[in-house]
Amino acid sequence: MENIDWKNLGFGYRDTDYNVRCYYRNGQWGELEISSSTRIDIHMSATALHYGQEAFEGLKAFKGKDGKIRIFRMDENAKRMQSSSDGILMAKLPVEKFMEAVRIAVKKNERFVPPYESGAALYIRPLLIGTGPQIGVKPADEYLFMVFVMPVGPYFPEGFKPTNLVIMRKYDRAAPQGTGKYKVGGNYAASMGSGKLAKQQGFSAVLYLDSREKKYLDECGPANFFGIKNNTYVTPLSDSILPSITNKSLMVLAEEMGLKVEQRKVPYEELAEFDEVGACGTAAVISPIKGVYDADNDKWFKYGDEPGAWSKKLYNKLLAIQYGDEPDKYSWVEIVE
Repeated sequence: MENIDWKNLGFGYRDTDYNVRCYYRNGQWGELEISSSTRIDIHMSATALHYGQEAFEGLKAFKGKDGKIRIFRMDENAKRMQSSSDGILMAKLPVEKFMEAVRIAVKKNERFVPPYESGAALYIRPLLIGTGPQIGVKPADEYLFMVFVMPVGPYFPEGFKPTNLVIMRKYDRAAPQGTGKYKVGGNYAASMGSGKLAKQQGFSAVLYLDSREKKYLDECGPANFFGIKNNTYVTPLSDSILPSITNKSLMVLAEEMGLKVEQRKVPYEELAEFDEVGACGTAAVISPIKGVYDADNDKWFKYGDEPGAWSKKLYNKLLAIQYGDEPDKYSWVEIVE
């Protein structure tokens, strides 16, 4: 095995040994297959290529001090993939088959799980695509589900250090009543142009406002948004937001730690009232936010150069559960045997 610099991995693709595949044909899912190929053979008229019949997930496995590997909340990812499948009319993969594929992919690539002290993790990418050929706009009759994995460092290269977000009203991530709540590639394609522009201007991501009225906070492209004020954890409620499993977990922990939790519409003006602001998701866990710049009105909302006290507590608590340093009283992790 090549020498891996575990501490400086970054967040990017890396080959590992095996992936797991499963085909849907003739109205049913087949058996799980293990492959060492990084290639797939796909029909040129597959619906994934023409009509966006594609959904994916992202989750992580962590190696604890005890040497055990823990996978975090994969049942929730399985259910979210089913929701995405419903949203764009793909065959639904059973939750148990999804979880078994993840277990096998992690076990078969065990040597790529970063060591405990590295602060890195094994990123797991389940993918579901329409492979059946169609030239009319309609669902495929065949699908391919895959799980591949790779070791990764933090999503934002800064790690747990505050960065700046930017609001640019001329860009939307998803249409009202569209596919924003599903984890499908089209939403990410829609955010690439504005995301690139934001990075060129020195921001880590775009903070999108709701697409219909531009009055409420939505999400940060690759992550959910949260703000903390008056001992309350506030996160936007919207039909265009991908329901983040990390955010869902943070809401439970915030309540346990004595914060009130409010999931509701968050008016743009409320940015001025938060003591702390963060972006959260599987890849980033929590990315504290230093400031939000409203590019249309040349206006800054500032939150400080250091991560806020609650963001730190929540970040450390969630990581402690994921790595097995604290009891898992919510049965969020599964140990890979």
